[in-house]
Order: sequence, then C-alpha cells, then structure tokens
Amino acid sequence: MSHVVVPSRLPGTAVERLRAVHDVTYRDEDVPLPAQELSELVAGAHALVVTLGQRVDAALLDAAGPGLRVVANVAVGYDNVDLDACRERGVTVTNTPGVLTDATADIAFALVLMVTRRLAEAEREVRSGEAPPWGTFHLLGTSVQGKTIGILGPGSIGLATAHRARAFGMRVLLSGRSEPDPAAVRRLEARVVPFEELLAEADVLSVHTPLTPATRHLLDAAALARMKPSAVLVNTARGPVVDEAALAAALEAGTLAGAGLDVFEDEPRVHPGLLERDDVVLLPHIGSATIETRTAMADLAADNVLAVLAGRAPLTPVP
Repeated sequence: MSHVVVPSRLPGTAVERLRAVHDVTYRDEDVPLPAQELSELVAGAHALVVTLGQRVDAALLDAAGPGLRVVANVAVGYDNVDLDACRERGVTVTNTPGVLTDATADIAFALVLMVTRRLAEAEREVRSGEAPPWGTFHLLGTSVQGKTIGILGPGSIGLATAHRARAFGMRVLLSGRSEPDPAAVRRLEARVVPFEELLAEADVLSVHTPLTPATRHLLDAAALARMKPSAVLVNTARGPVVDEAALAAALEAGTLAGAGLDVFEDEPRVHPGLLERDDVVLLPHIGSATIETRTAMADLAADNVLAVLAGRAPLTPVP
C-alpha cells in the first residue's frame, strides 16, 4: 500500500477510489496551503494529487522524499510543476487533457460575447439602480457575425472555441507551434496563418497556447500594436502569455478595443490598470468550473495515480 497525498478538496469520488487501494492523506479544504505547511504534509508520499494552487518545485519534491513516484496535476497546464526537477528525480508527471475542452471553450466564447456586446457593463448598470431609460445609442456593442476570430494555439480547446465561433457566423484563422488537425481545419473552413498575419487580421484574438519560455509575454507591446484598434483580446489559457502592463497601456491608448481575461499574469492579482476599465471583462480562472468537468478532471488524476502506483503506464503523461 502506497501513501497518496491530496492537499486540497476534490469533487466526486476520486479520493474514495484512491482510499480503496492506498493510504491517503486528504486535506478537505479548497484554499491552498502555504509552502512550508505543504512541505510538511507531503513527507513520505509516493504520489501527489495537486491543483494549480500548489507549486511543485525541487524543494517540495525533496520534502516528499525519494519514494515519490508520480505528481498528478488536476489541470491541463502544468506550469505550476517543475518538470526538470521531476525528471531528475524520476517522478512521473500527469495532467488532465480532453475532459475540460468544452467547458473552457464555452467560457472563451462567453468572454467574446461579454466584451463585444458590453454585457458586464450592462449588468453592473442594472445592479447599480442607475440604468437610464432605453436609448438607441445606449451601450452599443459590436456584432461578431462576419468578423474574424484568430485562434492562437489550435489545440483541442482552441478548435472547440473556433467551432463555437463558426456557429455565430465568424471566419476562423488558426496559428500555433504545430499544425492543427487537417480534418478540423476543413470542417471549420479555417485558414492556417503565420502569427503576424493572425495579429493583423483578427477582430477577436482568442489565446489557447500553453505557457512555455517561448510563449511568456508572446503578446507584448509590439504584438498588441500589430492588432486592429477595433480588435478584442480574450485569454483563457495562461496569464503570462499576455503582458498585462502592455495590455493596459494599449487599452488606455485606444489601440485595442477591449479584453476578456479568465487568467492573469500574477494570479490572483490583476494589473491595476485593468481593474477599473469598462472595456475589460475579468473572471477568476473559471474556465473548467463546472461540476461535471472538475469531477472528470479529479477522476482522471486519480486514474493516473492508480496506474503508476500499480506499475502501469499513466493515461495522460506530460511529455
């Protein structure tokens, strides 16, 4: 029997399934532990099941000890895990791709509509009790029909967002590190274009690329300056892909029309230049926040742990 540490609350029956086979230390709390307390909790672990709120670095791996075999990250992204440190110690890292595709794509396109139709402004106005009488020019937004959405990172979530955009009558451009699925490109009647062309042509730029050294601040001041002044930016991937200071400056200068963000450069902190802007919609990283999706993520993480501890290959290893 192995020792599995789950330092934050998980939905569904994932923990019970782990307990049926292994000794489990489970902290039934949603707020992440401070680093020192987390280090104490993981001592002697053979497996860790972590969420984005927990940083898995060399110090935490050493605190767990030499028996640690697997870190199961309950997320698609894994920038909270030091992969090099895990490899050096022979620790397998897994993630949860696939199961959160639709939920995150829903939020991405919801942000598109919220920004272009000024829905957050309108909702705040009604709640304030100061909504004016109906007027022809009041809270005019822009239509998405006939416009172009640029998908930066055409993986499963990016393509699912493009599918939603097509249902709303948008044209689709795709750009990323690797070639998207040709069948999906045909179904979407999309064009695959270089990054520079994506920036120049997109009326909506939706970010779905993972965070890597190459994509950190990929959307910096120079990149944002290549976009249309009428364009909007949506990010449901990872916050540091966008230079928030540059984004705030572009919005203030009027060289970008709006932004919708579910992720931030220094979560949970948001750049102060974005907080008071009516042309920015801010969500607290809820792209996968449905009961069904988060439960499926927890189940997949548990399945990965059970596989590795049983000597089998993990279902969804991080390369």
